[in-house]
Amino acid sequence: MPVNIGMARLSDHLLLLTVVIYSLAMLAYAGELAYGRRRGKATAARQEPELALAGAAPPVGAAPSAAGSAALSSGHGGQAGRAVPAGADPAGRIGQGGAGFGAAGSGAAYGGAGGMATQPAVAAGPWVRAALALTVIGLAAHIAGIVTRGLAAHRIPWGNMYEFVTAITCGAVIVFLALAVRYRAYFLGLFVMIPVVLGLGLCATVLYTAAGPLMPALHSYWIAIHVTAAIISSGIFIVAATTTVMYLAAERSAARAAAGAPAAGIMRRLPKPQVLDRLAYRTVVFGFPIWTFAVIAGAIWADQAWGRYWGWDPKETWAFITWVAYACFLHARATAGWRGRKAAVIQLVAFGCLMFNLVGVNLWITGLHSYAGIS
Repeated sequence: MPVNIGMARLSDHLLLLTVVIYSLAMLAYAGELAYGRRRGKATAARQEPELALAGAAPPVGAAPSAAGSAALSSGHGGQAGRAVPAGADPAGRIGQGGAGFGAAGSGAAYGGAGGMATQPAVAAGPWVRAALALTVIGLAAHIAGIVTRGLAAHRIPWGNMYEFVTAITCGAVIVFLALAVRYRAYFLGLFVMIPVVLGLGLCATVLYTAAGPLMPALHSYWIAIHVTAAIISSGIFIVAATTTVMYLAAERSAARAAAGAPAAGIMRRLPKPQVLDRLAYRTVVFGFPIWTFAVIAGAIWADQAWGRYWGWDPKETWAFITWVAYACFLHARATAGWRGRKAAVIQLVAFGCLMFNLVGVNLWITGLHSYAGIS
């Protein structure tokens, strides 16, 4: 069937609109880090990001609020609360129930029975509300752009690198919003939006490919299975890598603060390094099985298309290298007990393998998977 030119143009316009809206959201997240949530000493203890995410104790010298003191002294439903060491995660997971980013009181995140929060989370400020509203509107335009692209070409809309990167950035935004809703991790907004906007900017310029039919080798229902899993896991890994970079910056800032140097303004608004480390790890734990399924589904598709499950094609090889790198990261965390910088380096190496598999193999290496669509 011929390409629907009108629908293809609508898709292009929607994705350009998405870039504009995401850029405004990025500015709003930056405004939150620069100007938001600092309204005086009386509310400083309630606005510590790490409290809600990890059940951490307040920084040394911070005065607990009345709500936090009550949460420490009395448990949920009248049961006695239990003291939790600084940085501990009493329930073994990030966040509890409705507790989120900036939970009320220095003890609210771990006071009460079983470490459950007994105080409601502090409402998001105007900068965060505006940023989240823009993100949701941008995501709606983003999804509409992907859908209209598929309708224009009468096929699933990820048959070349332009469409693949567009879908990956969409997945990254969805993952961020899920973390923002579940853990009140609004601090990720600026740092996730930066690679998303850059990726979409490259799609609109360098990677742009006009809507058209699929290459013959891609005519299979497996494209909806294998590529979808790769898109979802890649979006998850983008968020995990972003969190890891934030962790390294926060760790460096904490080390400088321990040596007496003042922390940078933006660093004071981030959770403690161990919270970011834990969040990055659990994000990878969620994405790794999906990437594993993508590799397996790709092997099955290869058998149907080329008569063999594995042929060491460059794309297959780097997909496997990426899998091994992330497996090493998870293995080091689970068995060797690696935390912090050493584990972070492994994860960023794995993410580098993923990016080379996406960009380098598609653009610079000839193989059976050379479907970038860029002339």
